[in-house]
Amino acid sequence: MSENAPTACSFCEISADRGEASVAARDELTVAFMDAYPVAPGHVLIVPRRHVRSLADLNPDEGTALWGMTQLMARRVKAKHAPAVNLHLSDGAEAEQDISHVHMHVVPRHSNDAVKIELPGTRATRDELDRVAASLAED
Repeated sequence: MSENAPTACSFCEISADRGEASVAARDELTVAFMDAYPVAPGHVLIVPRRHVRSLADLNPDEGTALWGMTQLMARRVKAKHAPAVNLHLSDGAEAEQDISHVHMHVVPRHSNDAVKIELPGTRATRDELDRVAASLAED
């Protein structure tokens, strides 16, 4: 476990092959394993092996590996368990990140399933959108 990892990170334990998990795939930088509380059969989590709390802390190789494993798992879930998937990643407590280790959910989806993703946005003006876009264009 890395020196930045908390002593009880279950995802670090799984990444180090010490935790209990049903592993679907692994590579040098990531591990994909079944969610213990699945929304549907095939619900898989992908984590970087190194303890990383936030997307901003991923190095470029880890980010590439995380996305590559996500694509692989999404393709396999769609081939074997569901016609569609949602990808979900929460980054920070306010976004309801429940375990402080970056993790991507691949959620199998079927028509008329009980999964609800609600983004209760309201229509913004072009000026508001332009202002926010400009703020994001700067470091």
